[in-house]
Amino acid sequence: MAIDTEAIQEHIKGIIIALGDDPDREGLKDTPKRVARMCEEVFEGMNYSNHEIAQMFNKTFEEELEFAEENQDLVVVKDIEVFSYCEHHLALMYDLKVSVAYIPKGKVIGLSKIARIVDMVSKRLQLQERIGSDIAEIMQEVTGSEDVAVLIEGYHSCMTARGIKKTAAKTETLTLRGRFKSDTSLRMSLK
Repeated sequence: MAIDTEAIQEHIKGIIIALGDDPDREGLKDTPKRVARMCEEVFEGMNYSNHEIAQMFNKTFEEELEFAEENQDLVVVKDIEVFSYCEHHLALMYDLKVSVAYIPKGKVIGLSKIARIVDMVSKRLQLQERIGSDIAEIMQEVTGSEDVAVLIEGYHSCMTARGIKKTAAKTETLTLRGRFKSDTSLRMSLK
């Protein structure tokens, strides 16, 4: 499904009018077009399902070593910086730092692909909790490993810039799959 930029432009023009301003005045006349282009960019991930994102970034390398069930080798990519928009208020979730860990099961994913998965999942109307779940689901599909963990830390402008206005309130979510659920030493790799 493609983002309907024409509809966005019309709605933004309506919002400007509802706010009591003139959408045809010099500073605002191109705002609906600019907002529509911004939406295409920051909500690009809404065009794809988790499965489609997995297919898009399915670049793995077969490992010669067989990873035994008790093997604790793992791959961790920390502090991938992204932003997203909260689906409740369309408010910015910012300074998000995402860490992804997985235990390879015969193949490993290219490291840049992990960051690309995180980026694409974040480009949706989201909840921080769902960002973690979506990343974990995609990582499981691409790597074939059930053992995936995602830690996300960030700030939500719906708490910092409006409402309660607690500027230091950071939200942390942890998504655990496979052995990460029961093995606390594995979870420590995300910290």
